[in-house]
Amino acid sequence: MELIEKALQIASKGHLGQVRKNTDIPYFTHPVAVGMILMKAGCRDELVAAGILHDTVEDTKLTLEDIKREFGPKIAEIVAGCSEPDKSLSWQERKDHTIDFLKIASEEIRIVACADKLHNIKSIYKDYEQVGDSVWSRFNAGKEQQKWYYTNMVESLGHQSSFPLLEELKTEVERLFT
Repeated sequence: MELIEKALQIASKGHLGQVRKNTDIPYFTHPVAVGMILMKAGCRDELVAAGILHDTVEDTKLTLEDIKREFGPKIAEIVAGCSEPDKSLSWQERKDHTIDFLKIASEEIRIVACADKLHNIKSIYKDYEQVGDSVWSRFNAGKEQQKWYYTNMVESLGHQSSFPLLEELKTEVERLFT
C-alpha cells in the first residue's frame, strides 16, 4: 500500500491544476479511477501504481527517469508503454502507433492501458447520457473516429490474449457506439 500512496502523492502533485477535457473536473480523478479499476480487478500493487502514474510522463513535468528513480524500472516501463511517444504527431498517427504497439506489448502494459481506456469510455458514456451528441465536440476527433479508435483498441489489446477488463471494455465500447 505504501507504493500506491506514493504514486497517489506524486501523481496528484504532477496533475495539480489540470482538468478533464472541456470540464471543470480535476484531472487527477482519472488516474485515481484507473488505479481503482485495477485494484478492483485484483491487480498487484505495481500495476495499480503504474495505472495511477500512467499519464504523468505524457501530461506533466515528470520524466520517465523521475518515474524510474522513484518507482523502479518495471513501473517506468509500464508507464512508458501507456504514453504516446510523440505528441507532435497528428491524432491519427498517434492512435495508429498506440494500436500497433499494444498488439505486441506486455500483458502488464495492456492491462493498464485497458483500464485507462475503460475509464475514458465510461466517462464519455456518462457525458453522452447528459449532453447527447454534443459530447463529441470535446474531442479533436469526432464520433466516427472515436468509434474507429476504441474498436481497434479492443482488438489490439486482445491480440495476444483476453483478460476480464478487456471484456468489460468491449461491452462498454459496444454500448456507446451501437
